[in-house]
Amino acid sequence: MRKDLLPGEQVIVVTRPQPRTLMVPALVVIVLAAAGAYASAWIHTGGPAKLVPFITREWDVWLLAGCAALVAWVILGYCLPRFLAWHGTHYTLTSQRLVARYGMLRRRDQQVSLAAVHDVEVEQTLLQRVFRSGNISLDTGYPLRAVVPDIPEIGTFRNFLQDAINDLPRGGTAGADAMLRMPQPGQTARDERRWMR
Repeated sequence: MRKDLLPGEQVIVVTRPQPRTLMVPALVVIVLAAAGAYASAWIHTGGPAKLVPFITREWDVWLLAGCAALVAWVILGYCLPRFLAWHGTHYTLTSQRLVARYGMLRRRDQQVSLAAVHDVEVEQTLLQRVFRSGNISLDTGYPLRAVVPDIPEIGTFRNFLQDAINDLPRGGTAGADAMLRMPQPGQTARDERRWMR
């Protein structure tokens, strides 16, 4: 992010989504490792031969390989993609913009200029409140709001965001809009109301 900074821009905070999204994949890894170890020990002690008479000890290598392949398939197909998606997501708040970057191989960026933000809204589910995370919704004047999901320590992040917005220099486009909406000398009240629309 440092090389992408604009002149005078400073990084305030860099974070990732709340890691609670990794709880289920972590539990799956633990349970699968335990189940795979138990199944391997059961196969090694001759458990399948006791259940099915035509299975002999020569099958042990294939059964162990099948057990290991099943565990690896679930871990690589379910757990690893979720970890990589979490690890590849970064939220960067600077003094001028909020940048959300998603993905490792295929990159997607979402940038919101803080000067365009009219309103900051925090949304939390019950589970997010327990983990002190939440979604930041930014109103930039477009029909769709910019939403950054699952930010950890949402209260602190919101305070940083609002401080950065308040520290922006005033004038720019907001001042130009105010000047355009000011009534010109000699305008009547009716003309002023029409101008404000």
